Amino acid sequence: MNTKVFHNLSYGVYIISSLDGERPTGCTANSVMQITSSPATLALSMNHDNFTNSCIDKTGKFAVSILSEASDPSLIGRFGFQSGRDVDKFANITEPADENAVPYLGWQTCSVLSAKVVSSQDLGTH
Repeated sequence: MNTKVFHNLSYGVYIISSLDGERPTGCTANSVMQITSSPATLALSMNHDNFTNSCIDKTGKFAVSILSEASDPSLIGRFGFQSGRDVDKFANITEPADENAVPYLGWQTCSVLSAKVVSSQDLGTH
């Protein structure tokens, strides 16, 4: 992972991906932030009821695809307005996987972050 991307991380829209067994899944999020640059650490806020959150809990890994202003707006709806429990959000999308075997959206993104969970904090709903 290129940690220089942390210097450009600001409020934005992200596609968070993980795995449901062998099947990729993901959701739209807007709460990702840098915690430290060394070691490279970020925080992600996910609703407990979100299917992607349960997949992250099970696998302990996820990827963050950072959308750009030029990204196709339909990605937000595809990954945000339906549940991965019911829909294969990666259907007809052939994407590479990061070093943790988590698929990510390489096209129409600024960059991608690959992450493993090192700790979590329960804040009620997230």
